[in-house]
Amino acid sequence: MALALYRKYRPATFAEVVGQEHVTEPLRTALASGRINHAYLFSGPRGCGKTSSARIMARSLNCVEGPTPDPCGTCSSCRALAPEGSGSIDVTELDAASHGGVDDARELRDKAFYAPAESRYRVFIIDEAHMVTTQGFNALLKIVEEPPEHLIFIFATTEPDKVLPTIRSRTHHYPFRLIPPTAMRELLERNVAAEGVRVDPAVYPLVIRAGGGSARDTQSVLDQLLAGAGPEGVDYQRAVALLGVTDSALINEMIDGLAKDDAAAVFGTVERVAEAGHDPRRFASDLLDRLRDLVLVRSVPDAVTRGLVSAPEDELNRMVEQAQGIGLATLTRYAEIVHNGLAEMRGATAPRLLLELLCARMMLPAASDGEAALLQRLERLERRAVTGAPIAEAPRAAEVPRATAPAAPSAPAPAAPSAPAASERFQRPSQRRAPEPAAPVASAAEPVRPAPEPARPAPAPAPVPEPVPEAPQPTQTPQAPSGGIDAAAVRKAWPGLLAAIRKISRSTEAMLTNATVQSVEGSLVVLAHTAEPLARRLSEPRNADFIAAALHEVLGGSWQVRCVHGGGGGGGSARPAGPGPRPQPSSPSRETPAQPQRTYQRPTQSAQPAQPTQSAQTAPPAPSAQPARRQPPSEPDIPLPPEPDDEESMLAESDVMDLPPEVETDPEIIAHRLLAEHLGARPLD
Repeated sequence: MALALYRKYRPATFAEVVGQEHVTEPLRTALASGRINHAYLFSGPRGCGKTSSARIMARSLNCVEGPTPDPCGTCSSCRALAPEGSGSIDVTELDAASHGGVDDARELRDKAFYAPAESRYRVFIIDEAHMVTTQGFNALLKIVEEPPEHLIFIFATTEPDKVLPTIRSRTHHYPFRLIPPTAMRELLERNVAAEGVRVDPAVYPLVIRAGGGSARDTQSVLDQLLAGAGPEGVDYQRAVALLGVTDSALINEMIDGLAKDDAAAVFGTVERVAEAGHDPRRFASDLLDRLRDLVLVRSVPDAVTRGLVSAPEDELNRMVEQAQGIGLATLTRYAEIVHNGLAEMRGATAPRLLLELLCARMMLPAASDGEAALLQRLERLERRAVTGAPIAEAPRAAEVPRATAPAAPSAPAPAAPSAPAASERFQRPSQRRAPEPAAPVASAAEPVRPAPEPARPAPAPAPVPEPVPEAPQPTQTPQAPSGGIDAAAVRKAWPGLLAAIRKISRSTEAMLTNATVQSVEGSLVVLAHTAEPLARRLSEPRNADFIAAALHEVLGGSWQVRCVHGGGGGGGSARPAGPGPRPQPSSPSRETPAQPQRTYQRPTQSAQPAQPTQSAQTAPPAPSAQPARRQPPSEPDIPLPPEPDDEESMLAESDVMDLPPEVETDPEIIAHRLLAEHLGARPLD
């Protein structure tokens, strides 16, 4: 019977241990200096050399030239403790999986007091030490803590946390690790050369991946391949068939299909995987390994030379081409989808169906609104633009919201010719033509649009008259500060400003409910409030500093804030005055709140008997000394938004409307009066 490779090529010295230099070097130094401890703990994954290192430690301690890091190999102790040796009576190896009870521990404790028969030390190697019961560890505790001078304990375990803490605290702990692929390949090539069998270089990555970093498991896989090798040695196809791994040709077909967005190639590959009898879970696992290699090749240019990716030379060249054809974000998203799909396949009754579904998710980034899917779509557009392929689907999908946005204002286009041109003089409501039924929709939707800039051209391709004319302004719009921020910009950012103030002071936010932006003068923002007490409160340094800090957070820069009494409530932007059928003129420097309607009566009619529906506070009485005024043509009462019922507002209204007859024909005075009548506006000084 042939000896297994992991037993045949078991290391006999610390220099032969592969991939554990972080453990062997300190042990060699301690042996050379003679600093020997009474107890050691070797922990790590299975098959990494823990038990072999414990035997090498016992061999180095009992060598006639020892303690030495390099046993002579010729003395009786070295020959007895060699990998193929018969063993020594002074070195006891105990399997705790079957001898971990309290009785076994007591027997071991009784034997420990006897001196060694022919060696320098008596060594107890306790393998699978985590299987020792708590009572067994308690029985060994005293002798492990204070052993005789000739006694040394070596515990080997894969789960050091299960070792009794009092035992673990009295040992020197050396953690072993998985062997890296480069060191493992050197070990396999050395063993194959000693066996004299030819092995295809493409087989080594498959064997290393199947071994999972364990030297014993990897050598067992290689031993299986060597046992079934023919005269030509171990070739790639036979290794793929015996190990059950996916053929790299199928992986390459899948990657190429995903890179080209070829659904037929992708799902055809899944069909060939099923026909070949491969496990869909194993195929998904191998595909995830390939995606990992492609991510490394794309992210690290010298990943191959640094040993981050292990594959045959021709396969590495193919992987470099694949990584260049697929973006990094796309590869990352593919890897995440396959990883999640592997978790879903665990215990599934239809793994092929799940494999097809994850392939569909990889090829359809538009089905997800996540960041990874968006980056994949961008990389797909860039790739198509570089290769010259037609970009048809993605741009249309991206332009759908942009194309449908202007459709709403263009709906009431047939009613637009009935509105007066922007260059005409402002007409009285009694002189206007009754609007069409579609006009309320346009007037209601109009205030939602941002205030147009004078220098911006009209967005419509055809010249369409403005549905809402603008009256001549008596005052100039406040100039923008040096940073380019004016009152319109502050009004536009009003919701964000309120949200920023909410974080600082909720009381200040509540007081700003009916405040408006009156003007911006350099770095000074002037707010207007309908309530004089709240205006004074907002002008206090504490609230003004809160508003200035919110302005700095939203708009940047340094600001000063002052609040005055006057204006209408409603935040930072103008709103329609009411749901009436006629369009209302708007003023960019003055906002009007949306309030209930009331009936307004001209000042010259105040001497007549009041109508039943008229309030006493609708208009101020005309002065007795005022000369008689011309009576305009009779017209019905016009519903208007109410003014604040305070004396200051009524006085301002009378100042605007009660004008001498000699200036009534002035167009600017007429515009002032119309704004006061229909919008409740108030001229600024």
